[in-house]
Amino acid sequence: MNMTCEIRRAIRDVPDFPKKGILFKDITPVLKNPALFSRVVDELYHRYQSRRIDYVAAVEARGYLVASALAYRLGAGLIPIRKPGKLPCEVHRVSYQLEYGTDSVEMHRDAIEPGKRVLVFDDVLATGGTASAAVRLVRDVGGVVAEVAFMIELDGLNGRAQLEDVPLFALLRL
Repeated sequence: MNMTCEIRRAIRDVPDFPKKGILFKDITPVLKNPALFSRVVDELYHRYQSRRIDYVAAVEARGYLVASALAYRLGAGLIPIRKPGKLPCEVHRVSYQLEYGTDSVEMHRDAIEPGKRVLVFDDVLATGGTASAAVRLVRDVGGVVAEVAFMIELDGLNGRAQLEDVPLFALLRL
């Protein structure tokens, strides 16, 4: 069976989480399966191994789980992108619109040196707001976004439209 079929079968749908009307895509069954988790990281590694990635910028929190293993394999640094108030030093913040209200993400101001190539990674692309904000964070401090990658892209939510100016890759589209 190919890897995308295995991932698709392992992902657990959780209705009404974190709020009513949301169908949450739970990746923890993929992560707990050592062979499948390794295949996910290996697939991403093979895609980026020759692209001179200096940093993997991981979006809180589930993005960290795959991105840290990928950064290790690539010999790249890992940059955490977090919700406000979680980082101890001077931060750069980008706010973005949600369906009802706004949200923000932050990164240390000195996390990325100008001109460094950055792979932005998150587990799921839904509406694209968080990923778009992460791209802006990287660019605002002078980083070059090599690509934005996801384990899963949810096609029906059209998040790709918010990322039209950057290369985008998803292992699996649902």
